[in-house]
Amino acid sequence: MQLVGYEPSGRGSALLLSDGGVAERRHLEPGETLSYALGSRHCAGVIDDGEHVSCDRPSAPYCEYHTSTWVCARCTGTCLKDEMDCYEEHAVYIAAFAPDTFKVGVTKSRRLETRLREQGADRAAHVHTVSNGRIARELEAEIAERLVDRVRTGPKVAALASTVDEAAWEDVLAEFDVIERFAFDYGLALDDRPVRETLASGTVVGVKGRLLVLETGGTTYAVDMRDLVGYELEEGETKRSLQSSLGSFG
Repeated sequence: MQLVGYEPSGRGSALLLSDGGVAERRHLEPGETLSYALGSRHCAGVIDDGEHVSCDRPSAPYCEYHTSTWVCARCTGTCLKDEMDCYEEHAVYIAAFAPDTFKVGVTKSRRLETRLREQGADRAAHVHTVSNGRIARELEAEIAERLVDRVRTGPKVAALASTVDEAAWEDVLAEFDVIERFAFDYGLALDDRPVRETLASGTVVGVKGRLLVLETGGTTYAVDMRDLVGYELEEGETKRSLQSSLGSFG
């Protein structure tokens, strides 16, 4: 059985598993136990209308034939497609990641809250509504001269036990006419920063964005689910030696 994909918070929080045919969802509810050891890793293939098409090429998580690039993510208002097709209403937002990282982004208006949860945002503010994606990307590029437009996994892991600097957040929003505010709670309630690891065994604490938080052996681990994609899974606990937090020795 291969781990061929994942669904982040905002889309149900699940690992996608396949032993050929239909991809199966392994839901990640808090308190559930995962018992998978990681085997070899290779391309995860592609899921087409729920059906998994496997690939044995060694590149992971995807080989050159199954790597897709979303050109809209690189757009700054000048369409990179043969023909612009993002005519739907878009929202420009500012997202806060604890303690003080603030990111500008855009999404289709109907997906705003889902998109924020997919990223694991702690706070967010909807600051513009525009008629299409081109205008949204132009505004994003302008705001990105002052704020970041992406947040990498490392800082997100480091901040899992942190809270948003509310004063800094309010300072950032002072220049905008805020349409709507959001505050998200992912139910993690962590006292200490988890140890970053790549594993698929332990008790599920919760999911924030694409970060899966697991507890095993008295230590809490943060797993980037993208780092799991492509692994063959074997039933049973991991046999690797894992780094433990200092608290596990108390």
